Parts: sequence; structure tokens; C-alpha cells
Amino acid sequence: MLENGKTSRLPNFYKLDISERHEVLNEAVGLTHEERWMLKKEPLNPKQAEMMVENLIGVFGMPLGLAVNFRINEREYLIPMGVEETSVVAAASNAAKIIREGGSLHAESSAPEMIAQICLTGIRDFDAAMARLTGEKASILETADRQDPTLKSLGGGARDIEIRRLPRKGGDMLVVHLIVDVRDAMGANVVNTMAEAVSPSLAILAGGEVLCKIVSNLADRRTARASARVAPLPLESPGIPGAEVARRIALASEFAEIDPYRAATHNKGIMNGIDALMIATGNDWRAVEAGAHSWAARSGSYKPLAVWSVAGDGFLEGRIELPMAVGLIGGVASVHPGVAVTRRILGVSSASELAEVAAALGLVQNLAALRALVTVGIQKGHMELHARNVALSAGALGELALEVADQMIREGRIRFDRAREIIRQVMKGK
Repeated sequence: MLENGKTSRLPNFYKLDISERHEVLNEAVGLTHEERWMLKKEPLNPKQAEMMVENLIGVFGMPLGLAVNFRINEREYLIPMGVEETSVVAAASNAAKIIREGGSLHAESSAPEMIAQICLTGIRDFDAAMARLTGEKASILETADRQDPTLKSLGGGARDIEIRRLPRKGGDMLVVHLIVDVRDAMGANVVNTMAEAVSPSLAILAGGEVLCKIVSNLADRRTARASARVAPLPLESPGIPGAEVARRIALASEFAEIDPYRAATHNKGIMNGIDALMIATGNDWRAVEAGAHSWAARSGSYKPLAVWSVAGDGFLEGRIELPMAVGLIGGVASVHPGVAVTRRILGVSSASELAEVAAALGLVQNLAALRALVTVGIQKGHMELHARNVALSAGALGELALEVADQMIREGRIRFDRAREIIRQVMKGK
């Protein structure tokens, strides 16, 4: 979050070269010399990377972009995004600009409670097993809390247990959910440790055997929600009034609500933004993806994570809700120096705030995709930026790559062979 009245509205930021962008960013955030240097080079060296994965052979880079124009809960945010797909950062920035022109963007989150599952088998008397487990809940929670006194001192810790009986032909399973408030951690490690600690006593109480114990990535007790109101006028597209664009977006949203084939792509666009933020901030984007898609299918049919409708006053209204297991402490943050810089740029003070920004970003990303889809088509923005990649792959660099890309866009012929031909023509002319 930006402070001291500074704004995330950075006009023409995309037109600057990277050193000029660093100057603007520094003015907004106040980066140290070391943090600015970190942005200019690959922040993760092989020695650090060796501590993160096995069989290291190198460090693989990822473009780091900055989404601008975000005002969430009346606070200004610059959002770092690690993503290789063209148009994602630009689309988010543009849609955020549309929303702030007479609209609003709000987000909230639930308590950061994660679930550890302990699966028990071989139980003969389920009613008695469930009664004994319920009766010993206080003792179970106490055992769990002893595994992390620091978490308890920070206001977190084991909160409750839930018991579920799962039908199975070869004998039903009994699953105990250990609910843990993990505060500002993502929480997988702590809940796994707690689950392993309480499992032996659970097996004795239930009269069964422990099959496995592991965190669930369907973190449906730890959700983030965002809502947006968008004025019609800023939505307008060449030849299409804003009110008509809003109507089409609402229809496209309804399309996703009734068709899982469309819903899958609808949600993929949402995760374009959320995943990019997770990567940039060193969070487990795979866990967030798993939770999001499980949540989307919780009714038994795959549904969109975000939905849109037109309100009586003509404003376009959108909302999103999804599990958001994110953290600010532990994990990659402790070993990846680049993550410290991106989190400094984002400026969130808690995991809950990060979850809210992520949900808002997903909703904004969805708006951008739907607006493009129902107006100029999704390919226009994609192909204009894709043209630069084609030019680079054909051998053009720097200003030449931009020249080649611009000519291919004008011609509507964005192809590798055409890029090579333009390069030869330009070089021959020199």
C-alpha cells in the first residue's frame, strides 16, 4: 500500500524505459539502493537456489511487471506480477484505471484458518469413535498448540476439530479436520506438524489406524472476497457505448455460469493475475490454483469464480470469492532476496491484506478479459504484444524489434517469416 498521499495512477508508465520506471517506482515506494539494484539483476544466485530445490542446474528467470492504477478499499497499491504471458499486466492496469474513474473496488477476507486432514481407517464403531474424539477435543487442541507456542502467542493456534464419515465400499473412513489459525503464514508446515502430533492419540480414541495426515488446499475457511462497481462511460469501446459494453459483459458472465467449458477459460483469466502476484511475492501459486478450482466445483458443477451483472443504476457490478492460502512469513520469503523487494513494493502488512489484494486483482483481471472479449476481441491486445515476441524470436533486438513489431501490427501479419523478411529489408536499407 502506498502512503503519504501517493497514488498508483502512473500515466504513461508503460512508455518509459526500464531505468525511468525504476525512478518512478523509487519515488512512489522509496526503495533502498540495494533494492533498486536487486531489480536490475537476477536476485537469486545459484548458492541460494541450491537451498530451495534438488539437483540444481541453474536459475530460470521470469519477467516481473508492475500493475498500476489500483485503488482497493480506498488505498493505493502498486502490484508486482511475475508472468510471462503478454497483455496480462497491461490488461490489469487498464481495467483498474477504468474502475477508479467513477467506480470502486473493495475487498475483505475471513480469518486465516487452515485445515489439516487426518484420515482414519479400520474403525468398527463410528458413533463411539466420534463421541470419544469430540469429548477429547480440548486435549487434542492443546497437543496441537504445543507444537508451535510462538503461533499461539501471536493470537493463532488450533481452533477446533471437525469429524466427517466418508462412505466407502471396503469400509468407511473417518476424517478429522484440525482447524488452525495460522496468522500471517501460509500455514502448510505448521498444520502438517500439528496433524502428525495429534494423529497417534486420534487413532487410539477412534479405535482405528492413521492412513495419512496432510493439509488441505481447499482452504474454504480462509477465503477472500472482492467486489467492484464500474461506471458505464469508462467501459466504452470504439463504436460501442459503455452501457452496451456493460450489458455484454454481464451476458458473458452468464455464459460462464451456465457452461463449464466457458467457466474454465473465465477462471483461467482470473488466475492469470492471482498466480502472477503469488509468484512475485513468493507464495505457493499451485496451492492457490488447487483451492480456486476446487472451490469453483464445490456445487458439483464447475462454476465461474467471478460474476458480473448490471445494477438498476446502470453500473456494472462484479464480485469474486475464493480460498486464499497466502503468507508473508516463512517459505520462499526467507531465502529469496527478490521476494523481499516485491513485498516492499506491494506494501501489505498482513497475509489477510495480501489475500484481499489478490482477490481484487483477480476480479480486475476478469473485467479486462471480458471487456476485450465482448468488444474488440481477445486477440487484438494479445497479438499486439505478441508481435514483440515474434520480432525477438526472429532475431530483432531493441529499437529494431519495436520497428518490426509495429510494421507487422499495421499489416495484420504477425508471423515469424514476415518478421525475418522485415528485418532483412531494414538491414539492407542501412
